[in-house]
Amino acid sequence: MFNLKTKKKSALLILFTVLFMAVTAVVAFAEGEDAAQAVSRFDSTFWSLLPPIIAIALALITKEVYSSLFIGILAGGLLYANFNFETTIVHVFNDGFIASVADAYNVGILIFLVVLGILVAMMNKAGGSAAFGRWASKRIHSKVGAQLATVALGVLIFIDDYFNCLTVGSVMRPVTDKQKISRAKLAYLIDATAAPVCIIAPISSWAAAVSGFAEGSGMNGFKLFISAIPYNFYAILTIVMMITITLMKFDYGPMKKHEQNAENGDLFTRGKEMIEEIKERQENKKGKVIDLILPVIVLIIACVIGMIYSGGFFTEGEEGYRNFITAFSNSDASVGLVYGSFITLILTVIFFMCRRVMSFKECMECIPEGFKAMVAPILILVCAWTLKTITMSLGAQEFIDGVVRGSASSFMNLLPAIIFLIAVGMSFATGTSWGTFGILIPIVIAVFGFDKGDITIVAISACMAGAVCGDHCSPISDTTIMSSAGAQSNHINHVSTQLPYALTVAAVSFVSYIFAGFVQTIWIVLPVSILLMIATLLVIKAITGKKTA
Repeated sequence: MFNLKTKKKSALLILFTVLFMAVTAVVAFAEGEDAAQAVSRFDSTFWSLLPPIIAIALALITKEVYSSLFIGILAGGLLYANFNFETTIVHVFNDGFIASVADAYNVGILIFLVVLGILVAMMNKAGGSAAFGRWASKRIHSKVGAQLATVALGVLIFIDDYFNCLTVGSVMRPVTDKQKISRAKLAYLIDATAAPVCIIAPISSWAAAVSGFAEGSGMNGFKLFISAIPYNFYAILTIVMMITITLMKFDYGPMKKHEQNAENGDLFTRGKEMIEEIKERQENKKGKVIDLILPVIVLIIACVIGMIYSGGFFTEGEEGYRNFITAFSNSDASVGLVYGSFITLILTVIFFMCRRVMSFKECMECIPEGFKAMVAPILILVCAWTLKTITMSLGAQEFIDGVVRGSASSFMNLLPAIIFLIAVGMSFATGTSWGTFGILIPIVIAVFGFDKGDITIVAISACMAGAVCGDHCSPISDTTIMSSAGAQSNHINHVSTQLPYALTVAAVSFVSYIFAGFVQTIWIVLPVSILLMIATLLVIKAITGKKTA
């Protein structure tokens, strides 16, 4: 049955590709050579969002990530080039793939991914992960405890979402495996405590990004970020949702099937070969808990130091040394994470050699092993970055600008809810919340101005919450990809199981922003939103319970 379904989906993908190429060839021939010289007639229109829509739809239907992303990229290139073949190829590869890989920030993230993969491989080989799993199993005796511990660790590691995804996954995998929690559920818990936590943490790379976008519009960015935190309903309600479904011990949608399979020993809902691999890793008993805990602690400290170093904390300027907050708000997360991860790698090798749990040769053997573990996330990231570049080259930001400004005059009190939906759609389609901030925050400030009181704060919060929501849902989001990597879960499994949960929180958040647009009093709106979230989950549990019965 599985093979039949897979063949049908593959056939659908091939058929779609052939039809798409055939239409492209006909249109390209009809357009002629002059088409390459014209500005794309799809620029700054709804068609600019078509490439990510195609990629996301195909990925969810066919479960084939790489081919779906490439078809989306190709579609964007064709639209940009007015279906001219030569211009399409140049734009897709020169302006897309090569430019994305050559970007300094992206290169830093790729290096950080590889080094993290090497560190995880070393901790596994040294027996640290297995030892921590044994230690935690004596103290965490239930699925509820394991899930709450994962959420707590995710909330504590609020510095950066990339760092959060990979660190929480490395630490908690042995614990959740022991308690028979599916990798899809672990990926959801990691993802839900990455961007949603970072966006309400004053000291994080996300706070620095949002502050910078707001500063460019003439406002005190950091003060605006702090004021917007209580109105960030999606982030707050996501945490409420995780705790509630954990304590209520229920799941729904595709996640329910994954959790049932995990109870029967299949953590991946993919087959038995990976389960045997996990058992082999857990049987390694030569390491100690310190072999996992110490590298993680060093990594956290080193990455924080690396980030404030990149922000000028240790450099004396005209006004003296920058304080911690200022340095963090001016930090380059990519550079800081590279510094921190490399320092940790060197110190970990020395530590393992001193403890004699691994020789230098064994440590070096983990380098290709760790790199291989990160090949799939790196490939998906590169394709996702390229798709974002192609989408932005079609003028998606100008199209969104027109939509927001066009609705501003008639729906001022409803505008926070409208902005939330626009931000969700844009972030979902492009896979970038930071890009959504950069486009929407200046527009929102220009629309509301500085004299509208709390409604401006609510609108900014709606923009931030919507961007995080879309980023959380999108299969082409880098944090979604890294959450899959951190949990070592199949990426499409993670996306399909997470989507119903994220959409539930999004629906309650949307209603909350409608309410907040009129009330604008956080002491009333926030408690009502939390109660509405819990009530919604109780209703879902009652409905799904009846269906099961």
